[in-house]
Amino acid sequence: MFRSAAARACKPSGSSVRQYALRQKVATRQFSRSPVAASDVHPTSLHTFSEEEQMLRESVRRFAEDVVAPKVREMDENEMMDKSIIKGLFEQGLMGIETSADHGGAESSFTSAIIAIEELARIDPSVSVLCDVHNTLVATILRKYGNKEQQDKWLPVLSESMLGSFCLSEPASGSDAFALQTRAVKDGNDWVLNGTKMWITNSYEADFFLIFANIDPSKGYKGITCFIATKDMGVKIAKKEQKLGIRASSTCSLAFDDLRIPAENVIGGEGKGYKIAIEILNEGRIGIAAQMLGLAQGAFDKAVPYTFQRTQFGKPIGTFQGMQFQQAEAAIEIEAARLLTYNAARRKEEGLDFVREAAMAKYYASQVAQKVSGAAIEWCGGIGFTRETGIEKYWRDSKIGAIYEGTSNIQLLTIAKMIQKQYS
Repeated sequence: MFRSAAARACKPSGSSVRQYALRQKVATRQFSRSPVAASDVHPTSLHTFSEEEQMLRESVRRFAEDVVAPKVREMDENEMMDKSIIKGLFEQGLMGIETSADHGGAESSFTSAIIAIEELARIDPSVSVLCDVHNTLVATILRKYGNKEQQDKWLPVLSESMLGSFCLSEPASGSDAFALQTRAVKDGNDWVLNGTKMWITNSYEADFFLIFANIDPSKGYKGITCFIATKDMGVKIAKKEQKLGIRASSTCSLAFDDLRIPAENVIGGEGKGYKIAIEILNEGRIGIAAQMLGLAQGAFDKAVPYTFQRTQFGKPIGTFQGMQFQQAEAAIEIEAARLLTYNAARRKEEGLDFVREAAMAKYYASQVAQKVSGAAIEWCGGIGFTRETGIEKYWRDSKIGAIYEGTSNIQLLTIAKMIQKQYS
């Protein structure tokens, strides 16, 4: 009855029937002439990866489990990245994933970088963010905005040995990134920088720095310019922060006192720093989403087996329905975060707009990371609360996901603005 009524409602009547049929024939003929035959279209899931991407995942997983895992607790307790881990990342080819082979890189996809970040975070989010910042921010800026001379000079060493750091945030400019106060003044063939940076990842171990400074405050954010500097030029580590989580990842304040940088080290042109920062942080948010995704999966993988080993009331606690439902919900949320993250990565690769998708992935993955890592502690009870198992570390590490590279509120604002633009 409903079906026939719907059909009647949609079907033209009277003299329009013949015109309707004609339009349908024309539409069919036009469709049949399409250069892409149905058999040529092979839709795939977001879990479909190239052979190279699959091999990379397996390789990074082995490196993380065999090399990183034994050092995680020591690095966390000492709040210091083991130098052998950094060396290993370079030796594994994980510090120039998208960089061309001509410049010493692996010449792989953006999704490959996301996969590496995710797999490292399953074992240690501190190592993951070190790799993430170096790949998705530092190396990408050189590839996208550097001239040939800059690329030929810096990309090989960034792929093989020199750790990079991205220097944007300041004491007075966090979410309002373009309120920065660091100044650059031209002096002959050099720029002289004065100011401070804060919350700078990788800065303690880095030798290469991308520094954002304003060359003309009267122009506001349009005076912001990006400079290449190396530590031996006089970059000073003012303070190394002691943090709640990702403690092995260095986060420092930097001081620039008459730091002289050659004019040839300006990237992308004078006054173009704001454009570089905006575009690169959108990509970076996908990296943070991957870090939080890997973190959530790592906490899940560590905690769930314990629930089937721990027996109470005559059976494993993982077989109680209350526990089963919590784990099922966590698995769903992890998978949803994974799909958001991979979708944003693939859209970026395809040249589609991905700003909204990156914000969604970053926001949601950071929420899932906090929720799942917190639940993992509860699933394991008292032992989950101790530092011995490393489960509590995932929860401590998760909190930063809602803060750096754009707070959760900034992500929601970005998404809301795009909704408003679409519907208003």
